[in-house]
Amino acid sequence: MTGPLGGGRGPGGPDDGPGAAPRIPGPRAAGDDLDPPAVLPDPVSRVSAPRLPHGVLKSLLGAWALAACSAEETAAVEEHLTECAPCADEAVRLRDAVGLLHNDGELDLDPLLRSRVLENCLGRRPARIPVPAWASPYDAETARLDALLRDFGDADWHTPLRLRWFDGREQVSRRTTVAGVIGHLMSVDGLVASALGLDDPLTPLAADAAPPPYSPAERTERFWRSARSPVTRTIRAPWRDQAHTLVRTVSFAGRGVAELSVPYGDFALPLRDALLDRAFECWVHADDIAHAVDYPYDPPSGPHLHHMIELAARQLPAALAARRRAGLAGPARHLVTAGSPGRSLHLEVEGAGGGHWHIPLDSPAAIGDPDQSVAQIALDAVEFCQLVAGHVPPAEAAVGQDGDREAIQDVLFAAASLSRL
Repeated sequence: MTGPLGGGRGPGGPDDGPGAAPRIPGPRAAGDDLDPPAVLPDPVSRVSAPRLPHGVLKSLLGAWALAACSAEETAAVEEHLTECAPCADEAVRLRDAVGLLHNDGELDLDPLLRSRVLENCLGRRPARIPVPAWASPYDAETARLDALLRDFGDADWHTPLRLRWFDGREQVSRRTTVAGVIGHLMSVDGLVASALGLDDPLTPLAADAAPPPYSPAERTERFWRSARSPVTRTIRAPWRDQAHTLVRTVSFAGRGVAELSVPYGDFALPLRDALLDRAFECWVHADDIAHAVDYPYDPPSGPHLHHMIELAARQLPAALAARRRAGLAGPARHLVTAGSPGRSLHLEVEGAGGGHWHIPLDSPAAIGDPDQSVAQIALDAVEFCQLVAGHVPPAEAAVGQDGDREAIQDVLFAAASLSRL
């Protein structure tokens, strides 16, 4: 939930200024008469150091290395490092790790290094206001995408790529650039921001026009049309700041905010599902970007991926009903009252993040019933997500299929229909 750690040189480099963290000196030169202290405090930040127990000071080392301590804590840690050799050694190792995070010239820097350092620090000193578990996938996926983008040069931001989705009948696409994709993400994330009472990034564009629309596609088109010139790398800062603000706001808002309604035009999602939807789209488009610049990009962690798949599975009955109303799916065979068990399809998603779901086929408000299962689909977790994202045509999805062929086809097409621009 903190700001990015990139954007400068490593500790002790020419960019260090008065606000930089204190430096740890190198080995003593030959002929020195006195041993230097383990740490040279920055005279600008010298304040009265409170006396703290050794255990507390040791727990602050990670935050100190990231320059995340208060002035009093910083002074206390630095005074302690002049007296405690083990802590001074650990401070050197942590500061070296932070130096790696500041390396702007290496595209192959492990994007998970920042997360590991922060996880270690927060494990020693837990956050006072933790991120809600339901917002963690969004927090993680925006951080991973930001880690990928931080090493992009000017030319990389103009790399062409195509956004792909399934319009209900066939796969379609739209040409844009890396910067255009980030503008798209920021525009749709603005729906969540608006629902929370935060600034909508499209509001300044609506001064002489209609209010910002709720449809994600319409919002994206308005943003792209409003750009007087091609979107550039300058889009990264407002997108990143908006993501940080969303996470910070829901963390401070408390438990009740999870059910706040977020309108998407034709439908609405509770905030907890809306942020999960945004995390899913962030990952999908981050993978699009990585593929465009020929860079590897891993799927989300297993628990986060499971929540994304579960959201899609919960949306399948409504998507199937909408296709049936449009004449794009077979007729209902056996309608039942809401909350009653009904004819179902067994969806088995394999691999990290997978699971088992029973999808009601006839009534969207029915309950999936294993005893009334008429078909089964089995496929890999990432493959299922690519289908839901509209990146894999339903007819080409590599799945194991058994049972009612019409039910299988209807569910595969309904899954693809969840995608959008």
